[in-house]
Amino acid sequence: MRFHILALTLLLSFSAPSVYAEDERTAGSKPEAVKSDYSETYRQLDLFGDVFERVREQYVDEKTDEELIENAIQGMLSGLDPHSSYLDEDDFSDMRVQTRGEFGGLGIEVTMENGVVKVVSPIDDTPAARAGMQAGDLVVEIDNIPVMGLSLSDAVDKMRGKVGTKIKLLVVREGEDKPIDVEIVRDVIKIQSVRHRIEGNVGYIRITQFNQHVEDGLEEAITEIKKELGNKLVGFVLDLRNNPGGLLDQSIAAADMFLDKGEIVSTRGRHESDTRRDNASSGDLAEGLPIVVLINSGSASASEIVAGALQDHKRAILLGTKSFGKGSVQTVMPLPGHGAMKLTTARYYTPSGRSIQALGIDPDIFVEQAKIESYKFRRLREEDLERALDKKEKDQTSEEEEEEASEEPQDYQLLRAVDLLNGLSLYKDSLTAMKESIDAQQAQKDQDAEKKEKQE
Repeated sequence: MRFHILALTLLLSFSAPSVYAEDERTAGSKPEAVKSDYSETYRQLDLFGDVFERVREQYVDEKTDEELIENAIQGMLSGLDPHSSYLDEDDFSDMRVQTRGEFGGLGIEVTMENGVVKVVSPIDDTPAARAGMQAGDLVVEIDNIPVMGLSLSDAVDKMRGKVGTKIKLLVVREGEDKPIDVEIVRDVIKIQSVRHRIEGNVGYIRITQFNQHVEDGLEEAITEIKKELGNKLVGFVLDLRNNPGGLLDQSIAAADMFLDKGEIVSTRGRHESDTRRDNASSGDLAEGLPIVVLINSGSASASEIVAGALQDHKRAILLGTKSFGKGSVQTVMPLPGHGAMKLTTARYYTPSGRSIQALGIDPDIFVEQAKIESYKFRRLREEDLERALDKKEKDQTSEEEEEEASEEPQDYQLLRAVDLLNGLSLYKDSLTAMKESIDAQQAQKDQDAEKKEKQE
């Protein structure tokens, strides 16, 4: 009975959920069902009590009751899915700091897959990104310690450490014949969630992560691009590649900036009463200009909400590769004096009713990232021939500069997106010119007809 009280106390001690990651849900109660399950619940609690007591008394090393209970809770939550977990007080504090856009670590978003840590995406301008970590990398060892057998929380704890200290990861990467050793120096991660620049007559906006600064940053970026380019602006590229997601309200706000009406996303939980729909408010900051959204396998969660909403409303063309497919909602519920629990409580659906979970978002135009290299073969010219007339000395310096410039890496997917927007602009201009010409011809005909009628 002691264990019945202990377990039931744990079950009843949760405070009201406080959402830091994505969404909030309240489960409906079913007293009749609960009563019918009492006998089975007590039987299972007896099993838990027996195991707890044996581990407590007979395990080779002495463990505190707190350690055993935390391990039991972690096991219960992590056994549900890759995203549910128990957060101790330090983990809970780190998570809240991360949503504010500044935290310590390597700079990678990770999940668990087949017993190893899988990189969802590296975050721009962080130690992990600079070390060459890629979306889809599998971390199999951390400082020579195998990851297999560790929980995601344990693996993340091992990757954390003091700023300036080194960590060595053994990484399995698709396309590589053998595992890769990656050494990373830990640092304070400061995320600039929104960046922008001009690409010709196109406004380029990159969202690295959906933290609490995205709404303000995106609005500022759109405003500055419109101010700088004015009437020359032909469209926007919204780059969501390797964006691991973040706050639900920020993703809704981002999609809303490009939509004038309609549903953005729906979240559906266990019970019908848990369904929630978020709709766009009037006003499109892009003023109807075409948008190309870049996505890849590192675009997850909140990124997929934005991409799916703009795609379903035909407001943007999606270009790149298939997204990650994390379409579940995690609610963070603080536990007084014990950190918090992160529990999957619902699934995301795009406006057309498509589930994102494990399916991802397919781009409208499939374009894999490619490395562009110049071919340095040079054809023989008249000036290269011996004793050629009017032959001049070659400028070796300019040739070297030309070769170096040609070796600068280029973003192939971004180039295709910019080309697409420029093409759409030319097509639109051609249609406008054609319409104006037809209207002018019709006006002239009307004038001629009117003049003829007067003469008659």
